[in-house]
Amino acid sequence: MNRQFMRRLSLAVILISAIQGGNVAAQESFRVELGRDGETLGDMRPVFLKFESRPLPAISPKEVARRYQKLFEKSDEPEVRIDALNRLNNIRDRSGQDIGFSDEQQSAVYEEALASYESILARGSFSGKLDELLYQMAKAHALTGQHEESIQRLRQLVGLYPRSSLVPEARFRIAEAAYNTGEYQEAETGYRQLIEGDGHQDLAMKARYMLGWSQFKQGPAAWNRSAETFMALLDQHLPSEATLLDPPQTGLDMIEDSFRVLALMAARTDNSATLAAWLGNRAPVAWPHLLYDRLADLHALEGRFDLAVGINQAFAGNYPEHPAAPDFLAQSVDYWRMAGNTVKAREARADYVARYQSQPEYQELKGQQQALWQDYALFLGDYHYAAQDWTSAAGYYEALAGHSGDTGKLLHLAGDARLQAGNRHKALENYRSAAYGARGYGQPYADAAEAGWAAIKVLRSTLEESAAGAYRGVLAELSSEEQQFGNTFAQDARLSGLRADLANRWYEVGAYDEALAYARSTLVLESANNEERYAAWLVTARVRQRTGEYGLEERAWRQALMLVGSAPDLATTQDEPEQIREQLATAIYRQGEKAAASGDTAVAVAHFQRVNSVLPDSEIAIRARFDASNALLKAAEWQTAINELNRFRLDYPAHELTEEVSEKLVYAYHESRQPLKAAGELMAASERAQDPWPLKLRAAALYHQAGELPERNALYVDWLAVAPDPDAAADHVQQQTMRQRLIESGADSVRQQKAMVTREAASQWHSEETLLWAGKAALALGASAAQEFAGIRLEHPLERALERKQKAMEQAQAYFLEAESFAGETVASEVLYRRAELYRTLAADLMASEVPSELNELEAMQYQMLLEEEAWPLEERAMELHSRNHGRIASQGFDEWIGQSLEALAVMHPGRYDRELRWMSWNMEENEGA
Repeated sequence: MNRQFMRRLSLAVILISAIQGGNVAAQESFRVELGRDGETLGDMRPVFLKFESRPLPAISPKEVARRYQKLFEKSDEPEVRIDALNRLNNIRDRSGQDIGFSDEQQSAVYEEALASYESILARGSFSGKLDELLYQMAKAHALTGQHEESIQRLRQLVGLYPRSSLVPEARFRIAEAAYNTGEYQEAETGYRQLIEGDGHQDLAMKARYMLGWSQFKQGPAAWNRSAETFMALLDQHLPSEATLLDPPQTGLDMIEDSFRVLALMAARTDNSATLAAWLGNRAPVAWPHLLYDRLADLHALEGRFDLAVGINQAFAGNYPEHPAAPDFLAQSVDYWRMAGNTVKAREARADYVARYQSQPEYQELKGQQQALWQDYALFLGDYHYAAQDWTSAAGYYEALAGHSGDTGKLLHLAGDARLQAGNRHKALENYRSAAYGARGYGQPYADAAEAGWAAIKVLRSTLEESAAGAYRGVLAELSSEEQQFGNTFAQDARLSGLRADLANRWYEVGAYDEALAYARSTLVLESANNEERYAAWLVTARVRQRTGEYGLEERAWRQALMLVGSAPDLATTQDEPEQIREQLATAIYRQGEKAAASGDTAVAVAHFQRVNSVLPDSEIAIRARFDASNALLKAAEWQTAINELNRFRLDYPAHELTEEVSEKLVYAYHESRQPLKAAGELMAASERAQDPWPLKLRAAALYHQAGELPERNALYVDWLAVAPDPDAAADHVQQQTMRQRLIESGADSVRQQKAMVTREAASQWHSEETLLWAGKAALALGASAAQEFAGIRLEHPLERALERKQKAMEQAQAYFLEAESFAGETVASEVLYRRAELYRTLAADLMASEVPSELNELEAMQYQMLLEEEAWPLEERAMELHSRNHGRIASQGFDEWIGQSLEALAVMHPGRYDRELRWMSWNMEENEGA
């Protein structure tokens, strides 16, 4: 494995001659040839000593080589033979020609050279460098198969001449020998010594590579060291992104083999976790994706596709921003396809699409990656569409539409899928985009009109199923859709039917302007047929009827009547033409009403007379008289209208319109400022009503307006006696208002005050007025209870009298506190004053209570002292409450109840409060400088 890798290396050959001399420092000029001499000592070519740095003489290298070869064969002097052999090899390498001894002759030549080396060493004198001699002997031993002797010579070289420039090469050969004999720890030590020394750069690179292999060969326990070594080697060869694009050709095999070994070790341990651990503690490098890819390929080639996919996923997860991350995810698809697992392949496609679906992520993809993303998205969309997984299919089509030139078609498909899935909102959005916003390869979408019409069909279906509250909103959306469709596809024959339908729908929801606009737009289309025109005229007539444009309404009814007369099949019912005549008669009559309302009586009469010509002896003729009265009402001719209404009631007592006469009379009486007559009419009507109280309450309001308080109060009292508990805020306010008016008028005040307080406390609804009324009612009740409390004398037996007085006080306190809870700050001062006075009164009454007659003077004095002890806390409480009232001046200002509290305090604590006060002006500037 390492030999094959090394054979692919191409290293520069540097031959520098060594000068004659014996000192060690001079040996640094010697260099070793690498690459050409093989990977083991057995196939090395010897290293030559070059004695001159001058160029070769102008003589044929082949002739010079021949002479040195002859000199080697003829001479008996060892130094001459060695020098001739060195020069011969040097000439061959410098010239680049295949001259000198052949490969077959070299083994015999070095056998002979060994004798010369041994002779020189035995003689103990050598004119050259002994380190070079030892190196040449080691090489000769290696070439003649004497490997142990070769290593021994190299060890001698290292030991005797540690600073020799030949030591790195010697160490490498020693380590290599250990590696070849399976002594991997020794090899590791040798390679590491070479790397940590000052050896040749290329040789150090080769040593690092072999260091990794020696560590790998030691088994899993040394694999982390091996991984670090190989990764350091990769760092040297591939230090940047640029070197990934143009890696050093001399190190390609070494790079490839490093990735292979790393992948092999990771595959035999924890796979991606192992890679993450190796890479996690290192500075960022340029080549991790190549390592992950090599590991994934290894698993895939050996059929472990799930592990291969796991490696891809791990890289994409660990390096999500790496440009190669999408390629790893795409590679997972290929792996699953190789495994024949279509489900997993589909899931891998889905993962790829999901990861790069957003616009920013997609834009980061390269061109080929984007094309692959589109292929995957289309494949998944088609797959799910065929499987009737509509939501998933729509999602892929929508995503693809955002990154494809065929947007219209894709969005149309997505709309169909969304509709099948029941998601009308998204379907509508897709159809709209396909129809109006999509362009396919620079051209409008060919089926844009069909997509636009599909959107209209969706909205129509939605409209049919809409609840009442949502109907109008959907209808507005459908109308907006029609406008866009009409503007874009004005020649589409389906427009007239759609507009006629929209005209009817808008009319049904009371949007008459929209209904009329759609009816008009239908009538102007040449493509509109009789049925659509008939529908448009009917809507026009009804809208004109609603808007009071009765002349235009009459025209529309006549057009509709003409169409249905020429094509009876247009009528949906048998009596529809008759109904149109009734509407026509009504339109004419309403023109009369309109004229009457404007004061043009003659025109009104003329219109009323035309009604009979359209629909003789009809119900509308009877209504004419009734509506004449209405016209008088509208004209504010109140007495005339009253007279007409009374006569109509006499003439048509059984007619349904007669039921409306009473209400119209009430209105006329009220508007003519006859509230008592209006109230009388309501009271009379209430006698006929199943539920009389709505009418009676209205009558009560009119009595109130007229100042007829007894009649009003009687109705209030009767209603409050039977009224149910309020179930709305308005009912509660109405009842409380009635009670307040009864209180103000003095009708059953105490009972109404109690009811006012009770109802307000129990109610969940309140207004500022009802709270104030209840507060004042509670104050009045509290004042009454306080008056009762003050009137209770503390007589003997004192305990019984005191108990009565205490209960009265508690009742008054409860009312006062309730008043404050209702009216708040509005009554707070008065509540504090009255509460304080309760304590003050009780204290005074205790002090004024009579002493039992049976007590002697001493006992009477003790009894009086006991009373004082009981009264003192009450006075303190009274002063506290009055003082709190006094303190409200700062926050609420002065009022009469605070004034009364101050007066009480002046009496209770004259030293503090009974003094004259005057206000002093404050000069801000002077006091700021003080």
